[in-house]
Amino acid sequence: MTDYDYESLLKRAKSNLPEHTNDGERFQMPEPDLFIEGKTTVFRNFSDVAESFRRDPEAILAYLLREMGTAGSLDGRRAILKSKIGTEQVKARLKSYLTAYVLCSECGKPDSKLVKDGRVLILECEACGAHRPVKVPRAIAAAEIPALVVGNTYDVLIQDLGKKGDGIAKLDKYIIFVPGTSKGSTVKIKITNISGTSAFAQVVTE
Repeated sequence: MTDYDYESLLKRAKSNLPEHTNDGERFQMPEPDLFIEGKTTVFRNFSDVAESFRRDPEAILAYLLREMGTAGSLDGRRAILKSKIGTEQVKARLKSYLTAYVLCSECGKPDSKLVKDGRVLILECEACGAHRPVKVPRAIAAAEIPALVVGNTYDVLIQDLGKKGDGIAKLDKYIIFVPGTSKGSTVKIKITNISGTSAFAQVVTE
């Protein structure tokens, strides 16, 4: 009987593996990079997200603007949204677009293309060959997407100062108290507590 050491057995096992194996990895959407500038929201890495989706940036932007009820435009590789919008709100809409227009429902991969069959839009997967009609997702109710989440970070404008000298920012329905900030400054904050429509945060130093 022939003896094999560990390395020999490992090489033998690898040589018998098929050329392509399914590692079970699922597509991960790039994290949206947003910041507030005055009364607008700048989506800094919009083109990176669009390229990962392999879809027309104009089509993705049109979808986002329609879903969020705002105006906007492309600015080079950035997208400019004409209102203050939280990162979680944008992520929710992007995930909805991804599910409907990009990901294969069979293998979960983004290697797909959109084709027209009469009036029906079909998603064809180039990875596994599956195809399905595109189901346009229903509008996402604002109540389903919290504007603030404890532990998340946001870029905000300090609009005023409270009686105790804390900076005050506003996002959606929330008034956010941020100690150690000055009126007119734009800062990155981390939400530490939410009580009703009041929230408390601390400045994030990078």
